[in-house]
Amino acid sequence: MAETRIEWTDATWNPVAGCSIMTAGCTQCYAMEMARRLEAMGVEKYAGLTRKTGKRTVWNGVVREDRAALDIPYRWRKPRKIFVNSMSDLFHEQVSDKFILDVWQVMRATPRHNYQILTKRPERMAALVAARVGEVLPNVWLGTSIENKDVAYRIEHLRKTPAAIRFISFEPLIGSVGALDLSGIQWAIVGGESGKSARPIKEEWIDEVYALCLASGAAFFFKQWGTWGKDNKKRSKKANGREYRGRTWDEMPNAPQISATQT
Repeated sequence: MAETRIEWTDATWNPVAGCSIMTAGCTQCYAMEMARRLEAMGVEKYAGLTRKTGKRTVWNGVVREDRAALDIPYRWRKPRKIFVNSMSDLFHEQVSDKFILDVWQVMRATPRHNYQILTKRPERMAALVAARVGEVLPNVWLGTSIENKDVAYRIEHLRKTPAAIRFISFEPLIGSVGALDLSGIQWAIVGGESGKSARPIKEEWIDEVYALCLASGAAFFFKQWGTWGKDNKKRSKKANGREYRGRTWDEMPNAPQISATQT
């Protein structure tokens, strides 16, 4: 993986393949169907990672470490924002501590890039980063996903994680997140679900997150309405667009400057 259509990053890097469903935010994950398509195209890395249940493609729990992929960021000479494991979760229980530390070494050795790591397992991230990483890398952003108030507890684990930038992905936003405290969080991404089975997003849920960002000073990024628009009508993601409160919101956290020179 390299260039991407994800609005808040420049490229994706997937040293891990495969995952498993944890909570409600996982059930329509685009990566499951994408993994099936990649397997059908003969990409060995994604072979045997999914199964069919009715008409749906779902993860089967197989997770694969891809050591060959560790070399990829070294070959990208131009600085990029890199979403790490868009097709998996680096802190999945089947990913070894050693492999995670090897990923960290790649990020340490390529300070020209900013790395964005998003997990639904922030408790493992907090424990491992604090105990084993031993330093805060200025080019590594750490985040967790919160789709509704049922998983709002994840923010407490994120807040305990040593990081230069901490962020939350409220995507897919499928319910109210409640009165979260965003102190110590620098960035929030908000988005609705897309796809034929997408669940609706309500504007008042977005308003909640927007107000939390205003109160805390966190940057606010509105990624998409998804399949369901502001008027609660179902249409294409492109037709619904990205406009919220009469404009697009592409705010980013204040990240350290990254150098274009090879290190």
